[in-house]
Amino acid sequence: MHSLTLFPARAVRGTPQVPGDKSVSHRYVMLSAMAPGESVIEHLSSGADVAATIACMRALGADVVETGPGVVSVTGGTWRPAPDALDAGNSGTTMRLLAGLLAARPFRSTLTGDASLLRRPMGRVIEPLSAMGARFSSRDGRAPLVIDGGRLQGISWTTPVPSAQIKSAILLAGLSAEGTTTVVEPAATRDHTERALPLFGMTCEVDGLQVRVKGGQRPVPAGAPLRVPGDPSAAAIWAAAATAVPGSLVRLTGVALNPNRVGFLDVLRRMGAEISLEQDSMEGGEPVGTITVAHGDRTDTSIAPAEVPGVIDELPVLAACAAAGRRLEVSGAGELRVKESDRITSLVNGFRALGVNAVERPDGFVIDGRIRASGGQADAVGDHRLVMAFAIVGMSASGPTRIAGADCVAVSYPAFERDLALLTA
Repeated sequence: MHSLTLFPARAVRGTPQVPGDKSVSHRYVMLSAMAPGESVIEHLSSGADVAATIACMRALGADVVETGPGVVSVTGGTWRPAPDALDAGNSGTTMRLLAGLLAARPFRSTLTGDASLLRRPMGRVIEPLSAMGARFSSRDGRAPLVIDGGRLQGISWTTPVPSAQIKSAILLAGLSAEGTTTVVEPAATRDHTERALPLFGMTCEVDGLQVRVKGGQRPVPAGAPLRVPGDPSAAAIWAAAATAVPGSLVRLTGVALNPNRVGFLDVLRRMGAEISLEQDSMEGGEPVGTITVAHGDRTDTSIAPAEVPGVIDELPVLAACAAAGRRLEVSGAGELRVKESDRITSLVNGFRALGVNAVERPDGFVIDGRIRASGGQADAVGDHRLVMAFAIVGMSASGPTRIAGADCVAVSYPAFERDLALLTA
């Protein structure tokens, strides 16, 4: 296992090129693999999660060829049974969305993953897809999942918790079902699937917290190269770091400004950051632009349950920002306990190891950064989001910080250490 050692930063300054959005990349690859013909995708996420999706699509019969750095050509069409179990690696998005697609295929498939993914609950996707007509076997609601797909019937399904992955799995299954499929959410989640479907000649209807798709839709290849916008969750790392360290200024270009993905900016503003946004274009149905973030006053804040779905992936780096002189209270975030790790327990344990005053709660945590972090050693426990959070704590600590297991950051951001060095040089 690789460890990362870093020292207190004088400032965080620069214009990093953040990787392609992971969520959009998954969807573009899967939808391209469904369409009979060639689609070209540019600025694809280079992380291990998207690589797992590509491997699964190849095993199902799609021809995926890398034609340049970050550029792939995908020729899809008729899927065939995979010769072996489909390995989603560490990617919950791969497993859940692919479950929706395989539910409608007239053959048996097995979905598996790494040790972390095999611990994550899959009942929330098994239940609605089973109600549509697919047959599943699992290990007490966890992977490996054996799926006997076939003829599906559209349903109306209310998700118990906000989850873009569950919503997308049901919608993708609904494209091949009889009738109409409706998903009702308790709160708005990422809408990348809804934005991507028209690029492949398909439609969906959004009405507040309800999304509907008609069955029997057949995708067509994207008519022009699709460019994946920069990942807001990656941009959030450097935005939080700039907010944490005095004298910092970062400019983040080409980032997706999807309203369901930039809630972290509202939190950083409340923490005192100086932030400006400028939309430059639309890429593949996603608004894209530039985010500029400068260090400002240190202000305490809280994140209430209604705000959590919009910042669920960014909570660790927001907590790390608070560790640099602010108090942050988070509630209604119990979903963090079923991510790549139990992110509540693991985050609090790691912060305490670095000298941060952190308190664990059943559905969240309290970070009190008024006493400066000392540095030390924290274990990322195989969770890429925690590597980034601990690194931000280390930037504002009084002594050196060592992060054990930092190699897992490649799941979403393989160039993280390179960009970290450039921005703190």
